[in-house]
Amino acid sequence: MNIKNRVLIVEDEKRIGRFLQLELEHEGYDCIIEHNGISALDRIGQDHFDLILLDIMLPDIDGLSICQRIREMSAVPILILSAKDDIETKVAGLDLGANDYLTKPFNSRELFARIRVLLRKRSSERLSENFLQLQNMILYLDRHEVQVDDNVFTLTKKEFELLAYLVRNKNIVLTRDRILEEVWGYDYIGDTNVVDVYVRYIRSKIDETVGRKYIFTIRGVGYVAKD
Repeated sequence: MNIKNRVLIVEDEKRIGRFLQLELEHEGYDCIIEHNGISALDRIGQDHFDLILLDIMLPDIDGLSICQRIREMSAVPILILSAKDDIETKVAGLDLGANDYLTKPFNSRELFARIRVLLRKRSSERLSENFLQLQNMILYLDRHEVQVDDNVFTLTKKEFELLAYLVRNKNIVLTRDRILEEVWGYDYIGDTNVVDVYVRYIRSKIDETVGRKYIFTIRGVGYVAKD
């Protein structure tokens, strides 16, 4: 299944926001609109986006401050769309972490072209990182992120460590005891069913979302990640 790229539109003028949403959805993107900075930051902290279209003049927090705060928690591409066309503002936006700056009013074809460039660059950067791969799943080790096609998952630290261990040993059947020792440590004291619990967590987040199985149960023995 081809999952659409998700775009967050941060725009206080509802007419412009709706126009952008309709245009982007027509081009095949999945769009969410936020009309102020606080709600946008909350949304970014809780959800995944492949690109952010960011206005500067917002009612609560200005777009430059939002750009800076986004960069503290995410490398998601940011394209600033603003009526402010002075060089100082453009330079400030780019220095604070924006990937591109487009002045309003703009041509839709130019906007789409810039979006495609940013998404291609982001995809290329991900492939150049330190990663593990299992089937169509990629684990980015430096930022504890999992990607399946265009879908990106953020796991907890222990979920990621477990999945990475299974993928490093893909096609090898691993006992629960061995997994427990390698992922939780020899001195772990706690529920011995913790491996089963965390495998369920991973499956519920990834396997059930994409409709594909990556971790297989070997009854009476343990688990294997099959390539």
